[in-house]
Amino acid sequence: MQGKIDMIITKSISRFARNTLDCLKYIRQLKEKNIPVYFEKENINTLDSKGEILLTIMASLAQQESQSLSQNVKLGIQYRYQQGKIHINHNRFLGYTKDKDGNLVIVPEEAEIVKRIYREYLEGSSMLQIARGLKADGILTGAGNHRWHTSTINKILRNEKYIGDALLQKTYTVDFLSKKRVPNNGIVPQYYVENSHEPIIPREIYMQVQEQLVKRRCVHISKNGKKRNYSNNHPLSQIVFCGNCHEIFRRVHWNNRGKKSIVWRCVSRLENTGLFCTASTILEDTLKEKIVEAINVAVSGKNSFLAILKKNIETVLSVDLDETTADIDKRLEELQAELIQLANSKEAYDNIVNEIYRLRDLRQETLSRNALRQDKRDRIAEMTDFLNTQTGDITEFDDKLVRKLVEKAIVYDDRLVVEFKSGLEIEVNL
Repeated sequence: MQGKIDMIITKSISRFARNTLDCLKYIRQLKEKNIPVYFEKENINTLDSKGEILLTIMASLAQQESQSLSQNVKLGIQYRYQQGKIHINHNRFLGYTKDKDGNLVIVPEEAEIVKRIYREYLEGSSMLQIARGLKADGILTGAGNHRWHTSTINKILRNEKYIGDALLQKTYTVDFLSKKRVPNNGIVPQYYVENSHEPIIPREIYMQVQEQLVKRRCVHISKNGKKRNYSNNHPLSQIVFCGNCHEIFRRVHWNNRGKKSIVWRCVSRLENTGLFCTASTILEDTLKEKIVEAINVAVSGKNSFLAILKKNIETVLSVDLDETTADIDKRLEELQAELIQLANSKEAYDNIVNEIYRLRDLRQETLSRNALRQDKRDRIAEMTDFLNTQTGDITEFDDKLVRKLVEKAIVYDDRLVVEFKSGLEIEVNL
């Protein structure tokens, strides 16, 4: 546009612009500089008297053609989705790449990173702690970055592709001109394909993580209805409760007559919860000592506690589910076959579709119950392994051990009750 261009020659209008407005806008800007545009296919010169009229007509046709092509591509993609054929961008997909046939295959060293993220989250680490640990160890993200964000960890923990499934059309293109993609909140159909590729994470572990994600959104609801959000800044956060009013204890930096100390105090005494409470404040050092004492009680009486744990795991295993996922999957296959045969019968068709929806909901509930049962088994196994391998008393408070073993600590005026994730309860005097 600085007088260096005499003429622009382009093959066709569709190559010059994708819509009529843009085409005319740039043509007029060029005409102001006395620069003609010649379209070979349509034989139009924009400096001709009839050029702009013809151009308007032809540009409109080109826009329609482009829109039609975009729609055809969209329908082709949707048809592949309906057939269960997945198309996944693997360039920034941690844990997977594609083979020469275009199939997703596991990258072993990256898969270990994914497994680490799931394991640490179930062990009690927050997304921020996991991200910091990965960065400290020099591990790169799927995009090759050194910096890990909590949003990246969150997406990995929620991604169904790590269990071998694929939810297709999570986003969609608003229109073919802007090519802007937005999250799909039910505007266009979504397709869920099971067992489309090799999983990295077992389905039971994935379901445990989903349960934990829900649990951490609101870990405790007070008697007055107030929600206490999950916090993992300290290994005792959200696990210390008041034995009097059942509210949580909060960590407080206390300055009593110039003497600084860290204490834990019932929130009913820190804020207006509507609950009257006279619970005593407990020094953090004392709280830690008593939790260590409770763990050592379990170690010293390991024989009797191992017997209790064995009974607990037998109880968990003896719980029969009404139907297994295999039973439900078999019934779903039968119904889908019936659906094809009875497509012409509206009444039968609707009945089968409703039953399929019911079974799908039941399948999800069964997976959740299986995950909870497996989580309980894992916690019992962890406590059993700890008692079997621990030969002497614990001499100091261990953050990781407490996160792994302790579910809850309830503070009374004269005692502390420690509830372990395995189901054991041990009481120590204060």
